[in-house]
Amino acid sequence: MTDAKSPTTLPDELTYLITAFLPSEPSEIRSKSYIILAAFCQGVRQAHPPNGQEPDPATEALAKIFSPLVVPRLEETDENDLLVGISFLTALFQVDWQSASAIFRQDMVQDLIMDSVELTPSDELSLHVAHLLSQACGYKTSRATLSSQASQWLESKSRTTQASLRAAVAIALIKLKKGSIADSAAENFNDASSTKGKNVDDGLAEVMKKLVIDGTEKSSLADAVEGLAYLSTDPAIKEELSKDSRFLKRLFSLTSKRNSTAISESTSTVLYGVLIIVSNICAYRPQLSEEQKQMEKLRKMAKSSGTPSDTSDSLNDDGRVKERIKRLLTAGVLDVLATALPSTDTSGIRITIGIALLDIITDKDNRGKVLQHGGGKLLVLLIRKAMSELNGTAELDVAYLAPIQALAKLAITSSPIAVFGPNQGALYDAIRPFSLLLRHSSAKQLQRFEALMALTNLASASPDVSSRIANAEGLLDHVELLLLDDHPMVQRASVELLCNLIAGSDKVFDRYSDADGAGKSKLHIILALSDAEDLQTRLAASGALATLTSAPSACRALLQIQRDRHRVLLILTLLIDPSAAPQDDQLDSEGHPGLVHRGVVCACNFLLSIEAEESQKIIREEATEIGLIQALQNTVKYNGTPQIVQLASEALKFLLDTK
Repeated sequence: MTDAKSPTTLPDELTYLITAFLPSEPSEIRSKSYIILAAFCQGVRQAHPPNGQEPDPATEALAKIFSPLVVPRLEETDENDLLVGISFLTALFQVDWQSASAIFRQDMVQDLIMDSVELTPSDELSLHVAHLLSQACGYKTSRATLSSQASQWLESKSRTTQASLRAAVAIALIKLKKGSIADSAAENFNDASSTKGKNVDDGLAEVMKKLVIDGTEKSSLADAVEGLAYLSTDPAIKEELSKDSRFLKRLFSLTSKRNSTAISESTSTVLYGVLIIVSNICAYRPQLSEEQKQMEKLRKMAKSSGTPSDTSDSLNDDGRVKERIKRLLTAGVLDVLATALPSTDTSGIRITIGIALLDIITDKDNRGKVLQHGGGKLLVLLIRKAMSELNGTAELDVAYLAPIQALAKLAITSSPIAVFGPNQGALYDAIRPFSLLLRHSSAKQLQRFEALMALTNLASASPDVSSRIANAEGLLDHVELLLLDDHPMVQRASVELLCNLIAGSDKVFDRYSDADGAGKSKLHIILALSDAEDLQTRLAASGALATLTSAPSACRALLQIQRDRHRVLLILTLLIDPSAAPQDDQLDSEGHPGLVHRGVVCACNFLLSIEAEESQKIIREEATEIGLIQALQNTVKYNGTPQIVQLASEALKFLLDTK
């Protein structure tokens, strides 16, 4: 580590790092050297904070430290010296790519590298040059300055018969081609869907597949998996890989513990690559905002003139994705996901597992299998780990919303016991992540909706769970804001959650049944939502209203609202029998049994709570004018449910009492 007076040369005790990444060094030494190199680079960066200029001070300082160690080695003709410089620069790319790129872009560095394989063309040196070029092609700054000599060398070596070199070269070519297309797309969106290089990808994918299936070149497996991780973003290659059961079986076997020794120190890299391939194959097309949809239309229009039709859309539609996921399930992908986390617990592994499970769970038909293979417990473990890393008021990393959303989907369609087990403590633990998903600043509308639905199901588990949801920090206020959301499904879900909370939590019941202050305005919102266009919203809101009218204080508040707005009796009439209400106010020509029941309960509770004779007289007159009496009479005459008929009769008795 360094302070503000950071060195301009590598400290003497760390000079061994320049040779620590040679292939002849034991894997344990190389692994520890990566950690030490990363710590040193981090220390220099802390000592040189950004100042808004390019290159940034830290990159400049690191390049000044490492360049005198690397460049002289590249100027030598001895193969070992060349390997020292090339292996160290490759390692630096993996630890601090900015400084590595700065050195790579220095005058004559690329010439020296490419001259080395011309003058000393050994298989080992060629392999390490290919690895270095692969690292350089992964970043725009170094990719943009790649020399024609380097590009030509990669193209020529892509046809070599040596499997390990061919795999390493293929990785570099994949990064170069895909990166160049992405760079072009960033500058001009009309080029974003360029088909340039797609045919080449097919050939490279075949090379990588063969290396995985044969498994004879153990040293090339990591390269092959990495290459397929890049290539599997292409819909055609996703389709091809998912249909090859022999390939999938071999690919998944690479993650088992009994095979990990064959991959040596690259085990975690291979595992991560396998998970990326799985995630890419399972990936649905992202949900686009309205603005993004318009941009997509413009892109297609710009592309349609004189160019062949792109099959990627049809290969990436939801039906194709579902089929690909089913093939992976048949091949045993759930076992891979279940064993991946205990093997290597890193944030990248956790996030990728969460994204893959979300896509698998998106199809309801797969949720039972996921639960049978311990998917619910795995998601809980992922989420718990993410929560443990939260510091103070910091917001959860948006990448971790995927496993929470996946758990929410399971909680919506399955019983709490099936998802969380018999321990009630697991239900309590699920409240916080669902609350974070609902309130996260980057949460999408679908994620908020599913968080609401999951919390609704949890709230129905027991009054204790309902009370804990109600007491979750900031949750209730957020749910109340969503009662007025523009999207009908989000509004419906928030009403349904609130309905369960009113029934299960004394705190929420008191909050909405209080006749004074905020309680009255909140009750007014519930009343208004009982007249919403969406049937399910009306059912939930009127259910909450029926529960609240069991409290005399809520009935007093409704009486005040009726005096001020004259809407209470009308809404009750519409719930019980819309045909009895004035023509202009009717939503439906026919009533709904659930609404009838709720309306009759509300009417009976409300009317029988009125004690003042003057108020009783006014309500009787208004009930006659609005059609409530007629609605109740129709219910008594035609409804076959004894409980409803009895309640309607009691309400009628009150309204028809002329004393």
